Amino acid sequence: MLPLRIGMLTPSSNTVLEPVTMRIIAGLPHVSVHFSRFRVTEIALDAGALGQFDERPMLAAAELLADAKVDVISWNGTSAGWLGLDSDRRLCARIKAATGIAASTSVLALFDIFASRGESRIGLVTPYTDDVQSAIVSGFAREGISVIAERHLGIRDNFSFSAVSEATLTEMVSDVAGPRPDAIAIFCTNLAAAPIVADLEALHDLPIHDSVAAAVYGALRTAGGRPEQIAGFGRMFAEPPPIAGR
Repeated sequence: MLPLRIGMLTPSSNTVLEPVTMRIIAGLPHVSVHFSRFRVTEIALDAGALGQFDERPMLAAAELLADAKVDVISWNGTSAGWLGLDSDRRLCARIKAATGIAASTSVLALFDIFASRGESRIGLVTPYTDDVQSAIVSGFAREGISVIAERHLGIRDNFSFSAVSEATLTEMVSDVAGPRPDAIAIFCTNLAAAPIVADLEALHDLPIHDSVAAAVYGALRTAGGRPEQIAGFGRMFAEPPPIAGR
């Protein structure tokens, strides 16, 4: 099998997505992942926080990944949740134009998963503040996804998301599982949720889609890899449905 190199754009204060990504792909010896950072330290809706997602530093980080001749460049972050999915669609187009390399994102992959599995009523778990959570719920609704239950923690500091415990994540998932959504999204790439997703799916008999796992799924699909070779990180990897149109 030919080697496959995945490049990932990473928020500078994120300490979860790199080690979790490496755990997810551990059974794929032909796949390697390479990371490039740009500055993100807080998640909020004021001008300073929103400005962290200006495309210029993201494109500069993407161009560094291109030097490693990666097969795909993935934005492993959830900013399109509050900025709108068009922000990720534009970013992918501009990465491709600047580097010649196909691009994907965690959020676009998540919506591909929703579409391919026929999931439109979801439970939403995040660490974010009230206003960010409200913006995400509204953005999901514009894309045809109804959030029927949600929990969030009111945290703004991006580094602090990594300290959220498995016990807290388990409690939050249990709360949103009650109304029996089609699926649950754990929406943040600095929450260490992916390693417990399989256990939570078994407990609640619901698909649970973690953002870091979704980024890996989307990158593999975009690069022509086989995400169904991954086990233990959620039902999203159980079968290779066709990518939904964007």
